[in-house]
Amino acid sequence: MLIPAFLLLLLLMLQPVCLLYTRSVMESTAAETARLLATGDADGDEAYRSFALRRLAAIPDLSIFHAGGPLAWDIELTRAPAAEGEVEVVIAGAVCPLPILGAFAATMGETNARGDILMRVSVSYEARPEWLEGDYASWIEAWNE
Repeated sequence: MLIPAFLLLLLLMLQPVCLLYTRSVMESTAAETARLLATGDADGDEAYRSFALRRLAAIPDLSIFHAGGPLAWDIELTRAPAAEGEVEVVIAGAVCPLPILGAFAATMGETNARGDILMRVSVSYEARPEWLEGDYASWIEAWNE
């Protein structure tokens, strides 16, 4: 009688651990991509999306971690014009809840039509802080003197 109860408890604890791991990787990926977007000079957004997808590959391709496969991530990049202002990276994905928790998925957060839990992470950085004076050329001149 104790073994089934223990296994049920273990199963109930497994889903939150999977969700926390997925969210943690999503947050670190969004932060690293936002920093790269603020400091990088690559043309177009495809290089940044590829970078984010490579980082998101750390999440196992199992539906309790991420539903839809490795290319099912929704990655939105917002650049600041002329390396000033704010850059933002939004990563969204879905997680298929375990059968026991499927009934409670709607109370845990937003769900899609299939009953998957939707996860969304947003990170923004200032591309150029307000305290930073001068432009790139003046910084180069200061270091060459």
